[in-house]
Amino acid sequence: MAAVGYARVSTREQNLDGQTDVLEAAGCKKVFIEHASGVLAKRPALDDALDYLRAGDTLVVTKLDRLGRSVRNLKEVVDGLEKRGVGLKALSQGIDTTTPGGRLFFHMLAAIAEFEHDLIVERTKDGLAAARARGRKGGGRIKMSTTKIRQARAMYDEKTYTVQQIAETFGVSRGTIYRHLGGCFIECVRVRSLTRV
Repeated sequence: MAAVGYARVSTREQNLDGQTDVLEAAGCKKVFIEHASGVLAKRPALDDALDYLRAGDTLVVTKLDRLGRSVRNLKEVVDGLEKRGVGLKALSQGIDTTTPGGRLFFHMLAAIAEFEHDLIVERTKDGLAAARARGRKGGGRIKMSTTKIRQARAMYDEKTYTVQQIAETFGVSRGTIYRHLGGCFIECVRVRSLTRV
């Protein structure tokens, strides 16, 4: 029966020492290390750790979010471990699925998180449906007012500012400037290209 650690950071610039120190202090003789975003479906070090584990072993992480991409994914991992007779410990949350109380606590947390996610999705759908019924469309906030669009067009027409400089002035992307300059910009580009021929 062995305690096997798994540590993960999202980028190579982040330091794993804090996690590995805690895992080693918790008795992990072997620690698998991953530099990968939690949203990625493929995490080779986690796959290696799961392959390494045997019945009676315990997978140890500092926090649950190091292990799962989502509540559903986390539950799948834990269910897979349980079927193989492998436990899970999340040190900072005090979760230990090798005990009946720990298993109950984990499944309660997972159920609450999934319920909360489903509520958010339901509220969002209801809100969008209510907005559509009132004639409103979804989407992000308007970044450029009519006045700002006129100012951007004037700056562009002066031919002393690049589109990037105009975008930085208004705190928006170049794409936003292109969209708002619209026909004017396309026409200007067409005229310029014709004069080069």
